[in-house]
Amino acid sequence: MTSTRAIGFDSVKVFGELISLNEIVVSIGVLIATVLLALLSRRGLLKYAERESNAHRSTWYTVSRILAYTIVGIGLLLSVSALGVPLSRFAWLAGALGVGLGFGLQTIFSNFISGLILLFDRTIEVGDFVELESGVTGEVRDIRIRATRIVTNDNIDIIVPNSEFVTGQVVNWTHRDVSRRLRVAFGVAYGTDKNIVKLAALEAAAELPFTLTLDGPHRPQVWLTEFGESSLNYELVVWLNGEATVRPAAVTAAYNWALHSALQRHEIEIPFPQQDVHVRSLFGMTGQDARDALGLEDGGIADDSETNAPESDADNDAVDDVKGAGRDMPGAAEDLAE
Repeated sequence: MTSTRAIGFDSVKVFGELISLNEIVVSIGVLIATVLLALLSRRGLLKYAERESNAHRSTWYTVSRILAYTIVGIGLLLSVSALGVPLSRFAWLAGALGVGLGFGLQTIFSNFISGLILLFDRTIEVGDFVELESGVTGEVRDIRIRATRIVTNDNIDIIVPNSEFVTGQVVNWTHRDVSRRLRVAFGVAYGTDKNIVKLAALEAAAELPFTLTLDGPHRPQVWLTEFGESSLNYELVVWLNGEATVRPAAVTAAYNWALHSALQRHEIEIPFPQQDVHVRSLFGMTGQDARDALGLEDGGIADDSETNAPESDADNDAVDDVKGAGRDMPGAAEDLAE
């Protein structure tokens, strides 16, 4: 039934209903109160999760997000009801909104639904270290309505649309067991004793604190993987501990450094791509006469003893970088409470 109140300076007419200024103030107050309640309840749950050592961080994050969305949704309904406008009057608005979602808001709506899927599916959770199909790697810090915030190991914030996690391929390095296997490729010159190569590579693995174990099924291994054009190609296969899992680039650099030092200690040559040209005759001359004509020394082999001399071992910077992964980045604790 339509209200019979006269339209005055303290009232407006919306959808055939007179709305007083007091009703507008109450509606706005209800909306603000519910938003504040949603924020306070979410912060309270996250603070509780931080205090309880046995609380699962990602689970409480999901609960806090869903609770906040629910409170805000109820607040919107209460705010409209406070205006005295029947909700049935907004049926046409819901239809128009559906058309808008089908066209202009399709991407936003897709990201919103994808965000809800991430919160409930839990294949990707806050605190996980992920690698996206685009090559982005980092720790998931926040899953919001439209996008997810990832912080890289260089402390750079990257905002990724939620739909990319649902439709694209994502590598979750910490989803299940934190132990992961790393393969570090390297090559040596043909003619090098395989046993010496294996000994040097295992020494390199034993030097680093990221190697999970030196015995058992997860012990380091050395694989001969390929007969290359200029080198015998090997892989040092090691299982990493949890500390190193979230620093793949720095860990690979650390093992490369250790491998190079170990190969130098054992005087193992690391070849570079090269081609040998064999000249059988030069203007009818062969042997030493041809070498003399080219101005080459006897045997044509330069003295490279100084070039291949082992270098003095320096600090492995990549090791320090990975060791620093255990310390939280600046602002990590505050991010969850936002």
